[in-house]
This record gives sequence, C-alpha cells and structure tokens, in this order.
Amino acid sequence: MKTTIIIPARFESSRFPGKPLAPLKLKNGLSKPLIQLSWEAANKTKGINNIFIATDNSKIKEVAESFGANVIMTSSDCENGTARCAEAVRLHQIEDEIIVNFQGDAPLTPNKFVENLIERMQVDRSIYVSTPVLRCGQKHYQQFLNDRKNDRVGATTAVFDNNNDALYFSKEVIPFLSKTDAKSYSLIPVYHHVGVYAYRNEVLSKYANWEETPLEKLEGLEQLRFLENAMKVKCVLMQGTGSSFWELNNPSDIIIIEKILGELDVR
Repeated sequence: MKTTIIIPARFESSRFPGKPLAPLKLKNGLSKPLIQLSWEAANKTKGINNIFIATDNSKIKEVAESFGANVIMTSSDCENGTARCAEAVRLHQIEDEIIVNFQGDAPLTPNKFVENLIERMQVDRSIYVSTPVLRCGQKHYQQFLNDRKNDRVGATTAVFDNNNDALYFSKEVIPFLSKTDAKSYSLIPVYHHVGVYAYRNEVLSKYANWEETPLEKLEGLEQLRFLENAMKVKCVLMQGTGSSFWELNNPSDIIIIEKILGELDVR
C-alpha cells in the first residue's frame, strides 16, 4: 500500500509570519530553518514512496530545494494544510492510497507516530482518517495551562469515544479538570493531539469540495471539517507522556523546541 508524505508550508501566518523559515539552533551551534528540520524528521519514516513540500511561497520553495526537497507549488487559496495536501495530490496526480499530512511546524514528530498511523490504516480499511494523540503528564499538562493563562493559542487537545473515534478537538484544554483532580493523576486524562494526519487518497477530494464548517472556523482546526461532515477520525494513542514533543505554534515555542532538540542531539 503506497504512501506519500506531504508537508504543507505557508509563509503567511497571523501568529507567526514566515514560520517555516524560522531558524532553530542546534546542539552543534549551527541552525536550520524549521521546514528543513520537519522535512528531515519526515524522511526518517520507513516505507514511504515520496515526500513533497507543498507551498505557495517562492522563498520557501527556494530554501526547500536548496536542501534537496521535492516541492509542489500550490495556490494561495488553500485555507489549511489538509486543503493544501488535497490540491498537491490533484496537481501532481498522486495516486498512492495513503497520504500523510506531516506538519511543517512539528520537527519533533517521531517517525514511529507516522508509521503507526499507516500500519493501522493498512490493517483496518474502514479507517479513512487517522491522527495520533498523547496522554499528558503533569509537566506537559502545565504547559497547556500556561499557554491558555498567557492568552497564547497553543497545542490542541482531543476527546474520543470508546472506539477511539474523535468526538472533538479544541484549542482549549479539554476535558476540564479541577486543580484537585489534576493533582491526583500522574498521567492526566487530557490528550495532546499531534498534528499529523493519514488519509485515504479519495478522502482529500471530498474534503476539498466541502465548505469551511462553523466549528472549524471558530477553533481554527481543519480536522473539525471531517467531524462536521460526519466522517470519523480515528485517534491512535501513542506511547509516552509527550515530554519530548511540542509544536511550534508561537515564537515563544522556539525555546522549548530548541531545548528538546539539544537533548535529542539533533545535528
């Protein structure tokens, strides 16, 4: 079952303009742009047929090609990463059965997360969209609360049913826990949604034809368009507490990610 990874990257961002090209310091004292670190992380995934960066920005294209990436130019009308993946698939006539949307702002995404999504979809053909979730430890949970306390739009949380089908995704920390409840858990019953998606190829054309949905617009979360159109999203629980995972949503996240990159000895 052939799989293609697409890394959507846009220059314009209300919270962080030019984010894909933001330099991150490495342990050896050098730095690399965020998009390169994400592309290198994606390349660690086993069993992938092709990897593309999809962008509408000529500077991102130039930088991506300088470090060896294959680039698909897409329009500036793509409202989110899933829509950009859908357009890239259509423009490049990609026929692989599984398409992975690997976030350009998440260079800490372990290759095992992506491989687990692909494996689940290979085993269970009833799954049309899958995405990873991590259960929060105390430190991880506190980072979520700090972002909200400081009015930063940070990471996303997910709630799901007994079949691990998503019920909702939010930029708020859900479910709500009182301070007493939170202190009683070493692993908090809050799940960090890791922004990677694996789709069946045919699902992307459906997504592109759906209008932006109300909850998607309110939360700024592309995956809610699937839920609002009654398409299930399978949440795949990954091992670990998320202590070495974080996305770059705001400029303040650079320090967190650089620290983790240093601990992982990424060069």
